[in-house]
Amino acid sequence: MLVKTKAIVISALKFKEKSLVVKCFTLSNGLKSYFVRDAFSNRKASQRIAYFQPLSILEIEAVHKNKGTLENFKEIKIAVPFQSIHTDFVKSTMVMFLSEMLYYSIQEEEKNESLFVFLETALTWLDHHDEISNFHLILLLETTKYLGFYPDVSDIDLPYFEMNGGIFTLFHGMGSLTEHETGLLKKLIDLKFDNDQKIFHVIERQMLLKILIDYYSFHLDGFKRPKSLDVLREVFS
Repeated sequence: MLVKTKAIVISALKFKEKSLVVKCFTLSNGLKSYFVRDAFSNRKASQRIAYFQPLSILEIEAVHKNKGTLENFKEIKIAVPFQSIHTDFVKSTMVMFLSEMLYYSIQEEEKNESLFVFLETALTWLDHHDEISNFHLILLLETTKYLGFYPDVSDIDLPYFEMNGGIFTLFHGMGSLTEHETGLLKKLIDLKFDNDQKIFHVIERQMLLKILIDYYSFHLDGFKRPKSLDVLREVFS
């Protein structure tokens, strides 16, 4: 079946000498993997490889056989031409980390238009703003809405957050955050991209990042700690 759709690049892995396996989150079909033959073997190689940088937003035409095998692109172009994301070191480090998080988080080959639209909107915001210290934290928390485990805020005034249940509780249990950590999470829940990016100190930001990664681990089977996490911490230290 020939499909035309927008697609966000989640990963691009070199296959043998000249080819790529590209995993994309598509607007029309959710998560799909594509084989790009001879990606490194002609004069236009650098142009083609540039399409597949982390979280690039593409407009693709592809053949989807839907047999659980690698699909094939027929045509690719940039849908959202980023101005700074892939040239600014801090932003590029951030999207490398986020692409890894999404790689281990989006596990279903099914349509999720609302998640796609959210990610596209968020990445466009990132490309146009310079105060971005909390962007990755807000995006990771908001993404849990679309993955089905956003914190239940109905009892948000209670002092402890229980990670496994995703609820605020009166008592501190084995899987609960401390009262201080819970307070930081509550602050993050209220935060939007356009809010003051200096609301957290560096150490608080690192604590929140650990909390979010642990929270993803509680709720997603097979979730792995991103390899780029240490690089991100170094950038924001």
